[in-house]
Amino acid sequence: MESGNLGRHIIVEFYGCDSQIMNDVVLIEQYMVQAAKTAGATVLNSTFHHFSPFGVSGVVVIEESHLAIHTWPEYGYAAVDIFTCGTGVNPWVSYKELERDFKASYGSAVEMQRGQRGLLERQDFEFAPKRDEDAPREIKHNRNIWFTDRDENIALSLRHSGDVLFREQSPYQKVQVLETYAYGKALTIDGMFMTTEKDEYVYHEMISHVPMLTHHSAKNILVIGGGDGGTVRELLKHDRVEKVTMVEIDEAVVRACKEHLPQIAASFNDSRLELIIGDGIQYVKDAPAGEYDLIIVDGSDPVGPAKGLFSDEFYNDVYAALNDNGVLIAQGESPRFNQHAFTDLRRCFKSIFGNDKVWSYFFYVPTYPSGMWSFAYCSKGQIKPLESFNKENANEFEEKHGLRYYNADIHAAAFATPNFVKQLLND
Repeated sequence: MESGNLGRHIIVEFYGCDSQIMNDVVLIEQYMVQAAKTAGATVLNSTFHHFSPFGVSGVVVIEESHLAIHTWPEYGYAAVDIFTCGTGVNPWVSYKELERDFKASYGSAVEMQRGQRGLLERQDFEFAPKRDEDAPREIKHNRNIWFTDRDENIALSLRHSGDVLFREQSPYQKVQVLETYAYGKALTIDGMFMTTEKDEYVYHEMISHVPMLTHHSAKNILVIGGGDGGTVRELLKHDRVEKVTMVEIDEAVVRACKEHLPQIAASFNDSRLELIIGDGIQYVKDAPAGEYDLIIVDGSDPVGPAKGLFSDEFYNDVYAALNDNGVLIAQGESPRFNQHAFTDLRRCFKSIFGNDKVWSYFFYVPTYPSGMWSFAYCSKGQIKPLESFNKENANEFEEKHGLRYYNADIHAAAFATPNFVKQLLND
């Protein structure tokens, strides 16, 4: 019998790693692939997933076997598995390179000799016809990189190119733009999908045209958030708009979208827009009473810098900043995904605007958790979302601007409340 072994297997633990690296699926995939190549391996495939909010799992398939990883960024820890066959690849070269790339304080590893030849007996079986060893072979590295937005109960994964077009840790949040295969370029913030090229129009048309086609004299408008520019783009399609003031806290979001999502950020140069990089919560607090016809709160989920947009104090200030016939539109969360936030916001709005002055309307975005999402429509005066709506005007506007989601029928249907939501709200 032959002596030696079939493969070398290193089980690795890296401690004290850079937590940002441990949560960056693109960097980890690059480091793992390069570590395999530096050791002399031939890379065939790489498949990696990022999990929100923390963690990356992945494997690099090589002709000589594989490298695999799972990370715990919150602990600065990575568990790595390096298996190589034959004598041409040294797994310890990969170990050393990854230890450096991950900025690990220290690593621990044990090597096992796999497939002891002394315990094996070669079997006779039919081989495929021997290939021409002199014929050139094309080795193609197939990348399979996934970004996952999830909580403890639900997740959405999109495959992307593996190349991050924009990445910046701003003072407020981590901003990225990825190139996904199914939905084009995607803006993510702190591990959550914000908008994508393929479905952004649903959100932006519904947040803008529902109020604009019911409040027929809205000329002075305030937008809180909305850094991608899509809401402003839609609002400025209405000729009667004289001024839109947009207050976005994170300049990095605006810059990322101007550079990589220009079809969304298409109206930042409109003369009717005043863009303010600042704290929208404080801006509303300082706003003159009765200043605005329409206020749109285009914020993300109640985490990070958007958390303050989900408070009674903030919406009392919004109420004061609206004129007597003013309307508020606010991102209302999902009755499926964020039931507590959805119901808490409704309670907040009704306590401020009155029980008969608050409506929820619904829309559907494939890249939002559960797909079903809502806006809140709150009226300070007598404007109502259905009674004040003119179907002919809506159809004319939709046709003129070639809208892709909003139309007169959608406007009316959006305010139809499913029974499970009625039960949730005790309506």
